[in-house]
Amino acid sequence: MNVAAAAAKTLFNYPSSPSSSNSANISLFSYYSLTSFSSSLCRPANFFLRNLNIISHSSPPHSTSSLVIEQKSSTTESNTTSTTSTSTVEEVDKQEKEEETSNSSSKSVSRRLILLRHAQSSWKDRSLRDHNRPLSDDGRVDAITVSNKLQQLGWLPQLILSSDATRTRETLKIMQEQVKSFLEAEVHFISSFYSIAAMDGQTADHLQQAICQYSKDEIFTVMCMGHNRGWEEAASMLSGTSIELKTCNAALLEAPGKSWEEAFALAGLGGWNLHGIVKPS
Repeated sequence: MNVAAAAAKTLFNYPSSPSSSNSANISLFSYYSLTSFSSSLCRPANFFLRNLNIISHSSPPHSTSSLVIEQKSSTTESNTTSTTSTSTVEEVDKQEKEEETSNSSSKSVSRRLILLRHAQSSWKDRSLRDHNRPLSDDGRVDAITVSNKLQQLGWLPQLILSSDATRTRETLKIMQEQVKSFLEAEVHFISSFYSIAAMDGQTADHLQQAICQYSKDEIFTVMCMGHNRGWEEAASMLSGTSIELKTCNAALLEAPGKSWEEAFALAGLGGWNLHGIVKPS
């Protein structure tokens, strides 16, 4: 069946065969007109099919979703690289800090020891036991003066070990009221500091044991508060110098060591450096 006949059958419901009884009714003019008409109808369809065939064989362009996925993938890779780089830097910094801490802990530092005799006590009430005697008015003034001098020198204790006698307690209380750093220090009252001071030649060793027991490596300045005869005897034995400690006098001693145990072991008796003696006047 040719195109014209197909068009005739579709449009006019005529049979497609030329031998049909109705074929004589179709004029030659109508036939050619119909042929021309059907050709014009088919031409756009053929053009559309050709273009469709070309499109189907060409490479499809990137869709918007594909671009978004690629951008997300690129961003993720960039973030991953950035995170990895940041993590690496943090690990290096952490390792360097650990090495610095390790190096600093392995170095000897100056250990400072303050041996302070209590301020002047009062003898007004003779009925009081020696352990319970309070400070005199002059003793209170001296405690204020010495605390200020220690602050000016920068000799501020992080740990204070004190006799539990009333006069040493009152001396410390005045110093804490005068200088805030004394209030911030760790404090322990040790009853044996009162009795050991009366025993010849035993105070220095007793102080060493107490300091090593209560101190830590990060504590660099310790103040021990007590009584004579023991305190000036200990100061003299540790420094190797004859030292006199009157009331509210403080001997300032130094020795290097990674710890207090090492400082005492290396300096021994006579190896502590006497930095000075602080006096009220």
